[in-house]
Amino acid sequence: MQENNRIEFKRELNDRLERAVVSFLNYAGGGEILIGLDDDSTVYGVDDCDAVQLKIVDRIRNNIRPQTLGLFDIVHTKIDDKDVIRIIVSCGQQRPYYIRKFGMSEQGCFVRVGSSSQPMSEQMIEELLSKRQQITLQTMNSPRQNLNFKQLRIYYEEKNLEPTEQFIESLDLRQSSGEYNYAAYLLADENGVSIKVATYAGTDKVDLLETREYGNRCLITATTRILDRLDSENRTFAKITAKSP
Repeated sequence: MQENNRIEFKRELNDRLERAVVSFLNYAGGGEILIGLDDDSTVYGVDDCDAVQLKIVDRIRNNIRPQTLGLFDIVHTKIDDKDVIRIIVSCGQQRPYYIRKFGMSEQGCFVRVGSSSQPMSEQMIEELLSKRQQITLQTMNSPRQNLNFKQLRIYYEEKNLEPTEQFIESLDLRQSSGEYNYAAYLLADENGVSIKVATYAGTDKVDLLETREYGNRCLITATTRILDRLDSENRTFAKITAKSP
């Protein structure tokens, strides 16, 4: 096993981890980083794999942008009876990815070239940015497709709007493939989106008086209930005292 355009070795976790991860996120097909192997394939292993894996997850999540959730996996494996950590990186859809502290620049954007991570030119960054897929509620698929919209129909009727059979299409709640999008998920009778409202005794958010959870239902219905709750909490008090002599 040797380093190539899809595999990189690191004898130990070092300050160039983010650079390698970014290069694979920006490279078609992604790649793997093996921690515990030297550049010549000599296996040294990793001490305290659990702690090292936690550091890796923290650094990738916090030091790389855009968000990389779901684009990498970390696996503990054995090579020559020694502990090795595999970081499996997928090619991201929001390229160019970059190291957060350097921003979207030649110091922050990298791509895989052969067996090394190379800085991306300004022109390459601009080209990838122009092709970046814009994620919206309309372009994201709903995690559920068996959706009902009774609460949305009731809202229409209360506003003296006619909820025709085509109102789902008129609200742009379907993808071109016919599947419901995430906007439909938020407006459906049931969903997994929760909204919490907390009441505190003061403005320092220390003394919690009460917390209530709304949501898991049509976003319009949940929002209406929250506004009603806020109206009941935002009361005005007047203090009447005796007239001064």
